[in-house]
Amino acid sequence: MCLAVPSKVISTDNMMATIEAYGARKDVSLLLMPEPVGIGDYVLVHAGFAIQKVDEEAAKDSLGLINRIIEELEKEDDL
Repeated sequence: MCLAVPSKVISTDNMMATIEAYGARKDVSLLLMPEPVGIGDYVLVHAGFAIQKVDEEAAKDSLGLINRIIEELEKEDDL
Protein backbone atom coordinates (compact mmCIF):
# COMPACT_ATOMS: atom_id res chain seq x y z
CA MET A 1 0.00 0.00 0.00
CA CYS A 2 1.19 3.51 -0.81
CA LEU A 3 0.52 6.68 1.12
CA ALA A 4 1.06 9.87 -0.84
CA VAL A 5 1.69 12.84 1.44
CA PRO A 6 0.92 16.23 -0.10
CA SER A 7 4.23 18.02 -0.54
CA LYS A 8 4.83 21.72 -1.19
CA VAL A 9 6.93 22.73 -4.19
CA ILE A 10 9.69 25.05 -2.99
CA SER A 11 11.69 25.34 -6.22
CA THR A 12 11.64 24.18 -9.82
CA ASP A 13 14.34 23.73 -12.44
CA ASN A 14 13.24 22.55 -15.87
CA MET A 15 11.47 19.23 -15.30
CA MET A 16 12.60 18.81 -11.67
CA ALA A 17 11.19 20.22 -8.46
CA THR A 18 12.31 20.35 -4.85
CA ILE A 19 9.44 19.50 -2.55
CA GLU A 20 9.05 19.72 1.20
CA ALA A 21 6.88 17.82 3.66
CA TYR A 22 7.35 17.78 7.42
CA GLY A 23 10.73 19.51 7.06
CA ALA A 24 12.12 16.87 4.72
CA ARG A 25 13.14 17.97 1.23
CA LYS A 26 13.42 15.85 -1.87
CA ASP A 27 14.05 16.39 -5.57
CA VAL A 28 11.38 14.85 -7.80
CA SER A 29 10.69 14.67 -11.51
CA LEU A 30 7.86 16.64 -13.09
CA LEU A 31 7.86 14.54 -16.29
CA LEU A 32 4.53 12.86 -15.44
CA MET A 33 2.66 16.02 -14.48
CA PRO A 34 -0.29 16.72 -16.79
CA GLU A 35 -0.19 20.44 -15.96
CA PRO A 36 2.41 23.07 -15.07
CA VAL A 37 3.68 23.19 -11.49
CA GLY A 38 4.87 26.31 -9.72
CA ILE A 39 6.45 27.30 -6.44
CA GLY A 40 3.90 27.05 -3.66
CA ASP A 41 1.83 24.34 -5.36
CA TYR A 42 1.15 21.07 -3.56
CA VAL A 43 1.73 17.78 -5.35
CA LEU A 44 1.42 14.06 -4.70
CA VAL A 45 4.58 12.07 -5.36
CA HIS A 46 5.02 8.41 -6.25
CA ALA A 47 8.36 6.71 -6.86
CA GLY A 48 10.20 10.00 -7.31
CA PHE A 49 7.66 11.52 -9.72
CA ALA A 50 5.13 14.24 -8.98
CA ILE A 51 1.92 12.75 -10.38
CA GLN A 52 -0.87 15.12 -9.41
CA LYS A 53 -1.40 18.67 -8.23
CA VAL A 54 -3.48 19.04 -5.05
CA ASP A 55 -5.59 22.01 -4.02
CA GLU A 56 -3.89 23.89 -1.14
CA GLU A 57 -6.89 23.57 1.19
CA ALA A 58 -7.17 19.82 0.56
CA ALA A 59 -3.41 19.43 1.06
CA LYS A 60 -3.52 21.26 4.39
CA ASP A 61 -6.55 19.21 5.50
CA SER A 62 -4.69 15.98 4.66
CA LEU A 63 -1.54 17.12 6.45
CA GLY A 64 -3.61 18.05 9.50
CA LEU A 65 -5.22 14.62 9.54
CA ILE A 66 -1.83 12.93 9.26
CA ASN A 67 -0.57 15.08 12.15
CA ARG A 68 -3.50 13.99 14.32
CA ILE A 69 -2.86 10.33 13.53
CA ILE A 70 0.83 10.72 14.42
CA GLU A 71 -0.09 12.44 17.71
CA GLU A 72 -2.52 9.64 18.62
CA LEU A 73 0.08 6.97 17.84
CA GLU A 74 2.65 8.79 19.97
CA LYS A 75 0.15 8.94 22.87
CA GLU A 76 -0.38 5.18 22.59
CA ASP A 77 3.39 4.62 22.69
CA ASP A 78 3.58 6.61 25.95
CA LEU A 79 1.07 4.33 27.72
